[in-house]
Formats: sequence, C-alpha cells, structure tokens
Amino acid sequence: MSELKYNEAMSRLETILAELEEGKKSVDELSELVKEAAELVKACRSKLKITEDDIKKAFEGA
Repeated sequence: MSELKYNEAMSRLETILAELEEGKKSVDELSELVKEAAELVKACRSKLKITEDDIKKAFEGA
C-alpha cells in the first residue's frame, strides 16, 4: 500500500465502511474491501504509534 497520510487513510476507511453498510457488494468485492480496510487500519495504528513515541521523546527532553 502506498504511503497515505493518516487523514487520507481514515477518509478511505470511512468510504469503505459506507460501502459495506450499503450491502450491495458481491462476496468477492467484500473480501477485497475488508482486506484493504485491514491494511488501512494497520497503517493508521502504525502512524499513531510513531506519533505517540515522538511526543514522548519530545517531553522526555524537556
């Protein structure tokens, strides 16, 4: 997955959620959307962890 910004990843997750809630996707499409969503969640968690670590380091030096 290309390097999306956090806000872009969250926006895509919201779009996927809306598509899933519509209930109009085939099983194959559902599978692909869920896989994409899982990757986006993983990327968002990673970005949040990095940000948290950066903030902790900034305050440790203060």
